[in-house]
Amino acid sequence: MAHSRLRYLEFPAFIALYLLFDWATYIDPLYGLNITPWNPDPALGLVFWLRHGWRAALPWFLALVGGDLLVRGMPAGMLVTLLSSLWLTVGYGLIGVALRRQFGGGGVFDNRDRLFRWVLIVALGTLVNDLVYISLLSAAGLIPAGQWGMAVLRFGIGDMVGVLVSMPLIWMLSTAPGRQRLRTIVWRAETVSYLALALFVLWMVFGTIATSEFKHFYFLFLPVIWAAFRQGLYGTALMVFALQAGIGALVKWNHAVDIAVPELQMLDAMLALVGFSIGIAVDELRKVAADLKQTLRLAAAGEMAAALAHELNQPLTALATYGKACEYLLERGEAGSSEMLKSAIQRMIAESGRAAEVVRRLRDFFRTGAMKLEPVEAGQLVSGISQQFFSQLREQGVELQVREIPQLSVLADRLQLELVLRNLIANAIEAVQEQPAGARRITLSAEKLDSQRGCLQLSVEDSGKGVSAALAARLFEPFVSSKASGLGLGLVLSRAIMEAHGGSLWAEVGDHGIFRMALPLARSGEHKPEQDGEQVSYAA
Repeated sequence: MAHSRLRYLEFPAFIALYLLFDWATYIDPLYGLNITPWNPDPALGLVFWLRHGWRAALPWFLALVGGDLLVRGMPAGMLVTLLSSLWLTVGYGLIGVALRRQFGGGGVFDNRDRLFRWVLIVALGTLVNDLVYISLLSAAGLIPAGQWGMAVLRFGIGDMVGVLVSMPLIWMLSTAPGRQRLRTIVWRAETVSYLALALFVLWMVFGTIATSEFKHFYFLFLPVIWAAFRQGLYGTALMVFALQAGIGALVKWNHAVDIAVPELQMLDAMLALVGFSIGIAVDELRKVAADLKQTLRLAAAGEMAAALAHELNQPLTALATYGKACEYLLERGEAGSSEMLKSAIQRMIAESGRAAEVVRRLRDFFRTGAMKLEPVEAGQLVSGISQQFFSQLREQGVELQVREIPQLSVLADRLQLELVLRNLIANAIEAVQEQPAGARRITLSAEKLDSQRGCLQLSVEDSGKGVSAALAARLFEPFVSSKASGLGLGLVLSRAIMEAHGGSLWAEVGDHGIFRMALPLARSGEHKPEQDGEQVSYAA
């Protein structure tokens, strides 16, 4: 019931706001009629129509009649005013119907395709509306002979510019999420800065607006582009409306009726469309970046699941073994078995703590990207990962050669380092499948590289067809993969992990697959079992 009352309160509020817009923009009228170079009130009406459908027709009709009566003194007489207002209600309503069919109640536009369709509907709709409305006024003798074309141009530009410039911001203000986002944007020092720049540019370009020929109009692109690049479509909508309102205020207050206002308005419309295009592109890029970040996170989840399974396998197996031992000791019930039982229970507690630690580290990794740095011995790392692929290598007829690994350690998160090496070996196994049986080989090797601190370089080479120069240039980009079923995220994730450790990962061009990873060596006595402050970044 309260919601219904609130909805009907919108109708008088709409009429009042419509009349305020009509009065504020009643600038340079043609023959004292509702023919001005900027009409933002239809934009308000179209947003109202998108929200209420044909229920908006009566309030809009009353607002049109009220504007002619209160703002212009009804120069066309009662009958013509009623007929022309009726047509404008129908004409604008048809534009609203078209917009509603295209965009529903979910907004005006949020991508370039929807922007194009919105502009097309507004341009064609206002043209048809304009032709019929001016023809009615002309038939009533209110337009002098020979001035029909000029009246069509003036009214058409006014409507089209008013809708194009004003409707996006009005729509944003009509929804709670839109108002919240605009509120967030407005209360920023940067927003105040580009609005101040807009005021300065307006003063510089139109300081003597009565004689201005718009020679420096291009300066207005500066605040618009700034707003578009920094705050996307919402910042652009706020900026272009502020510029239009500023231009209108300067014209009204300076009584600059001799300037080419329609030309000025067309320039502003083009400025708005350029700004909207940039703002939409910025929003789309940000959305893609956010989606990519989430996708990389999901890819990391898949890769880390294998590491989690491996890490939990040993403590869970030990727990099962100790549980059976406890059961056996309880069944025997022999004297002296209590100490053995106590020892088994203590080991179970220790193994459960180890499993819980693995789960905690994985949880922290996905929440904050935290790493647990510890010395990782290269030989143990390679040996442990090699054993995990033993069954798969045997089933697919792949020979794995592990050359002598130097006794060196790196400071790293062992789970993440295993993830990278596991991914490289898995890729190598898939790469050699095209080779005949007996020619499927993978070689793991390690060597120390001389540098200021010293680095350990691990290499994974396979007998596959190798990486071409063209593929190597793009191999570590998201969604680039040589696999038919690959997402192209494993190497992106792996390189991000290596770089977060202060290392690197790269592929070499050759007639067989060569991937190398390098990490700084751990200094003597260096040990950081808990380094949760360091983070892994998965940005591409």
